[in-house]
This record gives sequence, structure tokens and C-alpha cells, in this order.
Amino acid sequence: MYFSIDPNGEVPIYEQLVRQVKLAVADGVLVGGQMVPSVRQLSKDLAINPNTIARAYQELQSDLVLEPLRGRGLVVRRDSFTRCTKARNSLVAETVRRALADALSGGMSAAELRDLFESELAKQDVSNGKDTKS
Repeated sequence: MYFSIDPNGEVPIYEQLVRQVKLAVADGVLVGGQMVPSVRQLSKDLAINPNTIARAYQELQSDLVLEPLRGRGLVVRRDSFTRCTKARNSLVAETVRRALADALSGGMSAAELRDLFESELAKQDVSNGKDTKS
């Protein structure tokens, strides 16, 4: 599993880990029953304090995304896909709300925003190999 952490970002590191695990579950990269890296291993791989990773894992357990497997470590709960999909959708919706508020307060019109959105979505579809004319 690959994590991309920005130690200088506005979002705390533990929260970046929580988000990325939830996104990975929602995307099917992590599936129910799959082990996640140990605190020690992830700490070594990412050069992050083990307490930060332990905090993220604790939150993921509280959010019913991970569960302990006695003597083995933590695994993704088999029933976590729907929860993680909802979390992903909420995260994206909040990001879109902020971007829209910034754009509107910066003077962009709704028509300009629609055009920009459609243009960027088309670029994403092309870069992901999807045909936008279907």
C-alpha cells in the first residue's frame, strides 16, 4: 500500500493517513480482510512518528474501518466499503463546496464554473482512458 504524506500540509499527518485508507477502501485498493502495514513498518516506510500512525489506526478502528486480528495486526473490516464510500463522497463534497465558495467570492460566474468543471472533467476522463463522447 502506498501513502502520500505531505508533512507541511494544512491537514495533520494522522488525518491524511485516515483519509487515504478510507479512499483506498472506497476505491477497492484495500479490501475486507486485507492486512494493513504494522505501525512499526509504516513508521519506518514513511519516516513518521509511530504515535502518529497509531493515532490514525485508532481513529480508523473507531470509525469501523479497521479491526484487530488477534496476534496478527489490523485488517480492513469486511463491512467497511459502504462507510468508506460515504466518507469519500463527503470529503469530495466538502472540497467542492470550498472551491465553489472561493470561486464565487472571487467573482467567477456560475456559467464560468460550469465550463471550467466540464473542461477539467473531460481532461480527467481523457487521462484515465475514458471516452467522453459516449
